Amino acid sequence: MDTMKNLLVILITAILTNNFILNKFLGICPFLGVSKKLDSSVGMSVAVIFVMLMSTAVTWPIQIYLLDPYNLGYLQTVIFILIIAALVQLIETILKKFIPSLHQALGVYLPLITTNCAVLGVTILNITEKYSFGEAMVNSLGAGLGFMLAMVLFSGVRSRAESESIPACFKGMPITLVAASIVAVAFMGFSGVVDGLFK
Repeated sequence: MDTMKNLLVILITAILTNNFILNKFLGICPFLGVSKKLDSSVGMSVAVIFVMLMSTAVTWPIQIYLLDPYNLGYLQTVIFILIIAALVQLIETILKKFIPSLHQALGVYLPLITTNCAVLGVTILNITEKYSFGEAMVNSLGAGLGFMLAMVLFSGVRSRAESESIPACFKGMPITLVAASIVAVAFMGFSGVVDGLFK
C-alpha cells in the first residue's frame, strides 16, 4: 500500500505542484507557440507524453546499466538528446503518414520536441531523484499530463483573451505572458492541497 501511495504522490505532484511548465518553466516554447488552438494543444501534449514515457523507458536502463557502471555519466546529456531526437523523428513520421492534418497544425513545433527541455528535464530528474523504473515512468506520465493540463488550460485562457477588448499595448505576446504568469500563480495554490492530501 505504501508503494501505491508513493506512486500516487509522485503522479499528483508531477501534474500539479511540480508542473514542468508552470513551476519549473521548462517547455515554454511549445507552451507559447502551440497553445492558440485547443486541438493543436492536445495533439502536441499527446506527442510530448509519448516522447516522455518512451524516453524514460529507454534512458533509465541506459543510465543505470551502462553509464553508471562504466563511469560514463558525462555522456548523459548527449545520449539522452540523441534518444529523444530519434523518438521525435518516429512520431513525426507516424503523424505525417496517418494524421497529416495534425502534423501540419503542429508545424515547426513538432521537431522542436527534440530540444524541448521539459522532455530532457524529466529524464534527467528521474535519475537525480534516484527513482526506480516504475517511479520514473509514473513521474514521466505525471509530467506529461501536467504539460497537457497547462496547455489545455492556457489554450482556453488565450482564446478568451483574444475575444476580449485589450489595450493596444498589451495585444499579442504581452497579454500572453501576463496570462501565463497568472495561470502559473494559480497553480501555486495546489501545493497546500497536495500536502494536505498525503499527510
